[in-house]
Parts: sequence; structure tokens; C-alpha cells
Amino acid sequence: MSRNDFVIGALGFPTAEPEKVGMSSKRLSRIRPTMQRYIDRHLVPGVVTLVARQGCVIHLDAIGFQDVEAKTPMKTDTIFRIASMTKPITSVALMMLYEEGHFLLSDPVSNWISEFSDPIVALPIPPREYTGIPWKLIPASRSITIRHLLTHTAGLQSQYSPLHGITPEEFAKISERQKSDETVGDFIKRFAKVPLKYHPGEAWEYSRATCVIGHLVEIISGMTLNEFFHERIFKPLKMSDTHFYLPIEKLDRFTACYTPDKDNHIKLSDPATAESKFVKEPHCYFMGSGGLVSTIADYFRFDQMLLNGGQLDGEQILGRKTVEMMTRNHVGDLPIWLRGPWTGFGLGFGIVMNTDHKNTLTSLHKGPLLWSEGTYLWGGAYCTLAWVDPVEQLIGILMTQVAPYTHLSIRQDIVNMIYQAIVN
Repeated sequence: MSRNDFVIGALGFPTAEPEKVGMSSKRLSRIRPTMQRYIDRHLVPGVVTLVARQGCVIHLDAIGFQDVEAKTPMKTDTIFRIASMTKPITSVALMMLYEEGHFLLSDPVSNWISEFSDPIVALPIPPREYTGIPWKLIPASRSITIRHLLTHTAGLQSQYSPLHGITPEEFAKISERQKSDETVGDFIKRFAKVPLKYHPGEAWEYSRATCVIGHLVEIISGMTLNEFFHERIFKPLKMSDTHFYLPIEKLDRFTACYTPDKDNHIKLSDPATAESKFVKEPHCYFMGSGGLVSTIADYFRFDQMLLNGGQLDGEQILGRKTVEMMTRNHVGDLPIWLRGPWTGFGLGFGIVMNTDHKNTLTSLHKGPLLWSEGTYLWGGAYCTLAWVDPVEQLIGILMTQVAPYTHLSIRQDIVNMIYQAIVN
């Protein structure tokens, strides 16, 4: 029995030969050499990949190192920083409270967080009106709603694109933790006073909106986000290796994190030690937009729950109709600049809207690849990616640890390697 077989069996995953679910073992075997090329070129430290179809895991593989300097092999139970792959989990948490009748998606966020009352928008002044001040501050045309937060259309400022009415230095100071025992709620009180970049609902702007979502979970439930995740999501789904802060006894399974040097070869950026911010105390800053660590097995269980219509192993996390609502496009034709013009956005997920490849081949997007229309997905800043394809009843997950990663095509390659193996 291989290490991979052992891990699958130990976690209770149903398994199948690829041919039993309409996929080719021979073609799936192309994944490993494709990933190995990235390792051999010193572009990533190591990789874990998972493929499941029709509820069965048909591929789980680990290759390379979880710690290059220590020569610690990558394993299928290695623990990764999943960054923005936290966002779908946080969105699910809030929608669980929606199902309990605590709010409507159209409700103003200021009903719970008063600092979001009377938002102001910073708009560029047209050149003909320029008087030395490049921005004008005007009242927002509408309140920020919960739906705006879930869809990244609240107009909140973001470090990922040019700021309006605030300098990068000012924004960085507001965004960084002011003291070691600060909570996300403390940050949000400052963040809520920053002028908006757009009127709510008028543009898609990736931001820390999901931090606000996480804080709403805390306010409405009366629990910290950490407590809510563990009691309401992780325990029922048996996601035993997913944490905001890694327990010290699991440190030997934690991957080191890397960044590209001038030649794009990896160099150590965050060692897998007790001093990592993902381990070190105090444990009080629970960032719903990107604070979790997890394994590929745990994240599979979360995605399989969604693909099953909100339930897994008899545990109903969400209703089927809620999952359907979360995973359809909610932003119309607004450009989703981070993923590409072929995507829409749901309540916490990017949504594949078309596969015609028109106007998509830019250096940022690199095309829509072979996903089915209706696939929902999101990735993380350390080069992780997970998607659910309801049409093909397929889940794909990639885990590695390098940031930034825009010079790489490894995420696009894993998508192609999986879909070319479908033969039914």
C-alpha cells in the first residue's frame, strides 16, 4: 500500500480506479512529470495534487519537498497556508447564519457595524475641474449590504489596485495590526472609515471584504470566528487539520514558504518554525479573508460538501438551494479583473461563465482553460487552488507554497492535466 493509499483510507475517503468514473489512469499519470518540471527548475519546493470525481478520490500525490533546506519530503498530509482559500469557508459560515434567519442579503452592514453608516466615496476629479486636489469626496449612492460584501462589490479600497483618496502608506498603516493583541474587529473599525473607491454595487473590487464577513459571523453568532469554524464547520466535516494558528505538535507537517529571486528560483521567505505568524501567539486575530492553514484532504472534504449540495457524511452544513445560490453569478457583466473576463462572481466564489477563450489570453488571466461553465473556484496567494465542477462532478486541488506566483503557469497546467484525462 502506498503512502497516498494509506492517507486516503485513513481519512475515510471513498476511492475508485479512474476508469470506474470515466477517467484515464494513463492520462492522469501525466500530472506528476508536469509538476516535477516545476520542482526541477527550482520554481516551487514541492506539490500536492488531488482529483476526485463522482464523490471518489482517484488521484492523490505528493512530490518534492515541504522544506527544501531540511530536505523534508512533501507528503499528502502536509499542512499549507491556504490564504484566500479561507474566503469560501468564511462565506459559507455567514450563509449558515442566513439560513437561520438572522439577516437578508439586502440588509445594510451598518445594522451590525455602525462604522459603516453613511459611507463616503473618493472619486477622481476630471482634468477640466482639477484644482490641485485629485479627489472629491461625496456621499455613497447607497448603503453597503451584506450581498455587496459577499460579491466584492462593496466599493472597499484594496491594495491590489490603485487607491482613491488615500495614499498607499496611509492605507498600509490602517491595514496592519497596531498591537499584538488586536482583533480583526479593531481593524474593521479603522477600515470602515476609509473612503470607498466606488459606489456600492457599481464595480467588482477584490478587497478585505471577507474580513468584514468574518466579523459579522462573530457579532451575529456571539462566537469568535475561530470557535464558529471549529464547532460548526470543521468538526462536523472532520477537517481536523484546518486551523487559524497551527498547533505546535503539528509543526513537523507544516510546509516552509518561498518567494522567487531575480531568476525566479525559490528562496525561503517563511520558515516552518514556531516563529511563523501562522503559529506564533497571541492567537486572537482571526482573518476571514485569508488566515487559515489546512491540508489538501481537509479542503477536499469542504469542497465535496458543496458538491453534495451542502452535506457530507450525514452532516448538513448548508441547504442545497443555498449552495446553488452561492455558486451562481451575482455581479452581471461587471469585469472580474483578478480572474478574467470569462468569470463572474457568486457569494464567495469565482464562477466560470464562458469557455470560448475570447479576449482572455492576458499575462494575468492566461485563459479560461478546460473548466466547464458553472465551475466555481478560488485560490490563495501562496499558489494554492481548488475548484468544483458540477457538470463533470469533479473536484481538483493543487497545493504548493510560493508567493508571488504570477510568473508561473502551474495552476493552469494542473487544470489542463486533469481535464485531458476525462474519457467518458
